[in-house]
Amino acid sequence: MANVILIVLIAFALIFGARSYAKKLRHGCCGGESGETVKRVRVRDRDPGHYPHAARLSIEGMTCTNCRRRVENALCGIDGVWARVDLSQGTALARMKTPVPLETLERAVRQAGYAVTKAEALR
Repeated sequence: MANVILIVLIAFALIFGARSYAKKLRHGCCGGESGETVKRVRVRDRDPGHYPHAARLSIEGMTCTNCRRRVENALCGIDGVWARVDLSQGTALARMKTPVPLETLERAVRQAGYAVTKAEALR
């Protein structure tokens, strides 16, 4: 009898795990129950010539488009920053109109739920 109960518990665990994994495949790791996506914050001024300062951040934990948008939104939410994330490289390029301390950029990424492993000023 104990073996039957154990087998039933294991079966429930496997079914739950398979359903959870299938949901991640359909909606991404950060997608909601209905598959909604994170809306991108649009920066009005997208002329690279207006952003004389830049920094590159290496970020851990991004796995899908929603992750990328969350990080971009967090960085673009800083006044005078326009950021783009390269999900395949796990990096973000933050262009800035005026110098922004690396710590400020890192804090924004951490508050979005991701870890910065390296941050460097480019110009």
